[in-house]
Amino acid sequence: MDTGPEWMGIGGGVVQVSQSKSTRFGLLALAVITVVVATGLVVVRPWQSEPSCPPAAEHPEWTVARRWDEAILGAIRRALPAPTVHARNLYHTSAGMWDAWAAYDPSASGVFVKEKLTSSNVAAARNEAISYAAYRILSSRYIKSVGGDESLSAFADIMDSLCYPLDVTTTEGDSPAALGNRIAETITTAGMSDGSNQADGYAPSDYRPVNPPLVVAGTDIEMADPDRWQPLQLEHMISQNGIPIENGTQQAVGPHWGHVASFAIPAGGSAGVPIDPGPPPHFGTKEYRDQAVEVIRGSSLLDPANTAKIDISPGARGNNPLGTNDGAGHDMNPVTGQPYAPDIVNEGDFVRVMVEFWADGPKSETPPGHWNVLANKVGDELGSNLRIGGSGPRVDRLEWDVKTYLALNGAVHDAAIAAWGLKGHYDSVRPISMIRYMGSLGQSSDPAGPSFHTDGLPLVPDLIEVITDETTAPGGRHAALAGHEDEIAIRAWAGVPADPKTQASGAQWILAVQWVPYQLPTFVTPAFQGYVSGHSTFSRAGAEVMTAMTGSPFFPGGISGYTIPVGSLKNEMGPTSDIKLEWATYYDAADQAGQSRILGGIHIAADDLNGRRIGSQCGLAAWARAQLYYAGTVGS
Repeated sequence: MDTGPEWMGIGGGVVQVSQSKSTRFGLLALAVITVVVATGLVVVRPWQSEPSCPPAAEHPEWTVARRWDEAILGAIRRALPAPTVHARNLYHTSAGMWDAWAAYDPSASGVFVKEKLTSSNVAAARNEAISYAAYRILSSRYIKSVGGDESLSAFADIMDSLCYPLDVTTTEGDSPAALGNRIAETITTAGMSDGSNQADGYAPSDYRPVNPPLVVAGTDIEMADPDRWQPLQLEHMISQNGIPIENGTQQAVGPHWGHVASFAIPAGGSAGVPIDPGPPPHFGTKEYRDQAVEVIRGSSLLDPANTAKIDISPGARGNNPLGTNDGAGHDMNPVTGQPYAPDIVNEGDFVRVMVEFWADGPKSETPPGHWNVLANKVGDELGSNLRIGGSGPRVDRLEWDVKTYLALNGAVHDAAIAAWGLKGHYDSVRPISMIRYMGSLGQSSDPAGPSFHTDGLPLVPDLIEVITDETTAPGGRHAALAGHEDEIAIRAWAGVPADPKTQASGAQWILAVQWVPYQLPTFVTPAFQGYVSGHSTFSRAGAEVMTAMTGSPFFPGGISGYTIPVGSLKNEMGPTSDIKLEWATYYDAADQAGQSRILGGIHIAADDLNGRRIGSQCGLAAWARAQLYYAGTVGS
């Protein structure tokens, strides 16, 4: 018999040793030996006995559900940034963990698997079942992704740290491991026919862009239909999280996603549109032109030389009615009973910080994951005061986590379906194509002036102007654009400087046909359509769930946020001082995420505001549905 490293002799017999870390810590201390009298063999099967498994070295306070949520966030940061796919993975992992928890609850109902089991140690059984379900779901979803080797190793390390052997793959019987494996098998099988086209790498089967690619480095622009999406062609394309992409022309992500099976919103029907607020603004209308101008005006603010001082505290910003930017802040912090202290900062710094923070850029967890980060932070801040819906008895952190993840990730999954259903249905244009195309046509304000075209950019003094011999004369405001007389100039962010660590481009007069969003030149704009904004839809959905889950729209303590230190921007030098992004409510944070996409040149207002409205519907529906699973009244 082979007596290599997987075998060791005991008392004349042979012991089979698992290669998990649990046995490497010391077989007899961490395993229960089951003696099987069969041809002289003694078979040792590691068994999960919680008191004998040392606590995790990092964050021993985390529940197993939190540990697996952090694991998928890590995998998302390594993979290509496909928000639709990651939202689905978050939901399926959360549903798997919930089903494992609910199996040991007399009332709660599972989503995919509705089994009921008993255990003499429910806490240990739940931990084990949750871990096997999460491990197998995540391993199947990220095995072929960018960074997959590292992610699978991280998943295995978690199982090792919890002393759960990886080679327990059975789906038969009532053991917690078998239950977890059954749940994972059920969910992964369902995922192969849920409309996502996972078998073919989530690729859309019948989508073809109507417009030829826009060569970002050039000045020529051709559009067959200026209402429709145009892929970008980049000389060097790098994904939003820093991964090189071989094909320099964008391929649309997820235009078929409106057909994916949802958590709580209605099916999208033949059109793949579960929620339809109507079309975005059409080319040639005043609304279309006005929203393009708004993006240019936002771009002009991305400038450290913009020394205007503004108050960015919750006392001055936020509190917007749904789908608007009409709020004027909050009168006082309801927790402290005191007004929010003013926070006066440089506007140019604040705008750039806001855009970069919410961009979910390099190595980011993308917007769906971003709301998991916020949710985990909130759970930590609430401490032991965890009450579902903000009232009733306190619950332990594991119950809080699995219920939060089910509702939150069910909501962001549905937000992806609703938003990308509209992206695929309306196939709408991005600002880079809008602005460059209208700028190439001319100006639409002065029929008697040069370069007039009915559908060109409107003229706005000091923002959108016609280049003339006078303005390009030495010392003129368009002197750097000499040779482009009668073309359209805009005052906007001028692109990433040669040395972003020591230089800032700020706002300059540039040709409209060369305008770029506030993004890295290897990325420029996401590879999917504009209407509606995924950021806005995801964020409002998340905000609705967190408001419902905690029983208050306000963050714990009445305020939350992050401080962005001086000099930490990626696109250019800045900010010139520390900037605190602060929000009183989850809605304020969500609205800022949407606003950042207009200022950054990624979306127009219609994309943002309608995304917020749709996200609200997704979040409220997910919360209502989740409560039925909590109570075990689904279908009753």
